[in-house]
Amino acid sequence: MRVLFADSVGASTVTELEGRGHACVVDAGLQAGDLAGSLGGFDALVVRSTKVDREVFESADRLALVIRAGAGTNTIDTGAAAERGVLVANLPGRNAAAVAELTMGLLIAVDRRIVDGTVDLRSGQWDKKTYSAARGLLGSTLGILGLGSIGLEVAQRASAFGIHLLALAKPDRPAHIRARAEALRIGMVESLSELLPACDAVSLHLPSGPATVGLVDRSFLELMKPGAVLLNTSRGELVDEDALLEALDGGTLRAGLDVYADEPGSGVAEWSSRLAQHPRVVGTHHIGASTQQAQDAIADGVVEIIDAFVRGETPNCVNLTPSRIGSVTLTVRHLDRVGVLAHVLDLLSRNALNVEQMQNRVFRGGDAAVATIDVSGPVSEDLLADLGSLPDVFGVSAATIDGDG
Repeated sequence: MRVLFADSVGASTVTELEGRGHACVVDAGLQAGDLAGSLGGFDALVVRSTKVDREVFESADRLALVIRAGAGTNTIDTGAAAERGVLVANLPGRNAAAVAELTMGLLIAVDRRIVDGTVDLRSGQWDKKTYSAARGLLGSTLGILGLGSIGLEVAQRASAFGIHLLALAKPDRPAHIRARAEALRIGMVESLSELLPACDAVSLHLPSGPATVGLVDRSFLELMKPGAVLLNTSRGELVDEDALLEALDGGTLRAGLDVYADEPGSGVAEWSSRLAQHPRVVGTHHIGASTQQAQDAIADGVVEIIDAFVRGETPNCVNLTPSRIGSVTLTVRHLDRVGVLAHVLDLLSRNALNVEQMQNRVFRGGDAAVATIDVSGPVSEDLLADLGSLPDVFGVSAATIDGDG
């Protein structure tokens, strides 16, 4: 495969992939507008923060895989990728510890006014009286919005500080997350109106999307406890920055921020932000995932995804349907011979049945195999009989697919 890295990558990743026979090109200077004209002849694209829009997928001649070297895929037009048959994969959880560490660092820095104290010391000022006025974290309450891998890592670290934990109850939350939340003794409440007034700090760990953009608005901030801390290490768009500035100016809240709605798209830039420069904010430079440990884990993940793709697997693919979308599953047991499945598919085509998903597994010894084929449309008894009478087919069965997948 030919792989283009549109953002910086560790040399070990390239070495690993080239050792497997892949050709790698690293062009960290590429901007979003350059991608469409740069993907000719490439089978895979790896990005961190570079945007991948519809034009990229429409212009690429061989692109089959896009890897987001991180968790969020909001910078990638996954719908356009799906229309062109391009897989989009991500690496959730690989940077969770790094982001959680920074989240706790921001909380401590806000509570103990570490940044202001350091600035005063560097300018020759000693003011023990002012900087002794901290509440402390022991016994405080932290509300966590978003109990994904990062939110749970934050909860684990906060629990070790003796902080009480709250989150929103979600009936559809996966069982493994519910189990870990119970182990961490995270209290569940039904609404923001119940959670926000009870918390000394609120930490955001949500993806950017229609349901979350602008979530932290005036009404949200008005529900927060006076003197509480807002932490955001997820996405800047989640926060209405004008509303947050009003709350900060009013002296009712403090904030620890790693992300901003209008932050620069490049690694180094001149940038002036009222929010980032506010005296009640401790800010960092969107560096939550930027530890060596996290980058090594993500680099390993990129190699794993490309290895899996070459084997015909689709790990962490975000733009495939999450459930089965056909109406009937056919199970065809057959000899593992050339042309057997071709005859099966020809019969399905002649009966106007579209194949939605298909898998063929070979039995031990290599003589026989079983194919499971999800099709859309009615399957008649006559068709089943015709399939069962094909040469080298042992038997065929049909089962209706549950509409809920």
